[in-house]
Amino acid sequence: MSYIKRDIEDKLLEASKQFASITLYGSRQVGKSTLLTKLFSNIQAITLDDLELRDYALRDPKGFIKYYSYPLIIDEIQKAPKLLEYIKIEIDKKKLEWMNNKQKPELLYILSGSNQYELQQAVTESLEGRTCVFNLASLSYNEIQGRKSCNAFNPTVDVLKNKSKLLDDYRSRKAIFECIFLGGMPEYIALKPDRDMFFKSYISTYIEKDVKKIIGVDKETTFMNFMKYVALRTGCQVDYSEISRSVGIDARTVRGWLSVLETSGIIKMIQPYCSRVSDRVIKASKLYFMDTGLCSYLCGFPTAEILERSTFAVAFYETYVISEILKSYYNSYKSVENIYYYRDKDQYEVDLIIDGFDSIYPIEIKKGINPVSPTMKFTVLKKFKKKVNIGLVIDSSDKVFPINDEVYNCPIDIIGL
Repeated sequence: MSYIKRDIEDKLLEASKQFASITLYGSRQVGKSTLLTKLFSNIQAITLDDLELRDYALRDPKGFIKYYSYPLIIDEIQKAPKLLEYIKIEIDKKKLEWMNNKQKPELLYILSGSNQYELQQAVTESLEGRTCVFNLASLSYNEIQGRKSCNAFNPTVDVLKNKSKLLDDYRSRKAIFECIFLGGMPEYIALKPDRDMFFKSYISTYIEKDVKKIIGVDKETTFMNFMKYVALRTGCQVDYSEISRSVGIDARTVRGWLSVLETSGIIKMIQPYCSRVSDRVIKASKLYFMDTGLCSYLCGFPTAEILERSTFAVAFYETYVISEILKSYYNSYKSVENIYYYRDKDQYEVDLIIDGFDSIYPIEIKKGINPVSPTMKFTVLKKFKKKVNIGLVIDSSDKVFPINDEVYNCPIDIIGL
């Protein structure tokens, strides 16, 4: 399988010169191990999927760390969490030495694992403040196309106008839905295996290895049904009671299992934009799948054409746009905590809001080319007493152009440039 260059590479290399440890989060099969061994080929890499190595790490974590020394890449580190305590000791020892000798930090450990839920807990408890944490998602359109530039999506119109000059071509709506249907799992994109076999194996492995201990050994079938139902709700506000009734589990379990999916990198929950000035904002989060190929498989769509013609097309298009924006943030090492949506009880809704601290950028997402002014929708945001910047309609257009003085069209293909 040929290697697909990842947009996050530059940031990882930058961090390797400044931190003693790097931790790479990401859902199963998004390419973590491939990326690390390619980028840091001069560093010894081991995986705790190896039963003998894992047994050694569990029996004698101190001896394990001493024997393998550093620099060292450890994959599936969450399978022997006690190693982190001794990694912490080694990092602290070296940091003191560097400080006394006025030396720059050196990279000692690179850690990763497919069970992101357990890995985050273990790292937070043992290495907080000692490791630089990255998120890796499945392939973005930028990466699949091999485009050289990579930046967090910037909604400023002047920036978008300049970036539009870099667009050599643009995708038709049909081509976009082909991309939505395929998703971005590296192995699937590179090898094009049988779709049903690939995703069925992916889900089975995810449940068996990543979440079985969390959900309970007798809940695999229920969790599978839960994933399928949640996939049908991508791009929607979360209604815990509705999911509870439909899947046949209590609302508390729904909350817990959604948390598992989010911490695993399968979904992302977008919070509502709200302020004390308004008590009419609906507080429910919206959920989005991070890989639309996985989501379309769970929903049972057999082809991109059927997906495009379905009543779910709008939700999938929105999910794809938002996942691409989130990937551009992850790959640029930018926080996604300033990304929201808006909806109030009067049914005014804005698909996406990027909070620029002293101002906000409103964004609508349309699966077609639809230059209808959403100015009224954006105007409702002025009650937050912040400057409302020129808004965007992200759609299938081929250039950045004004709808009116307050709203511009923005091509979907600009995301990531």
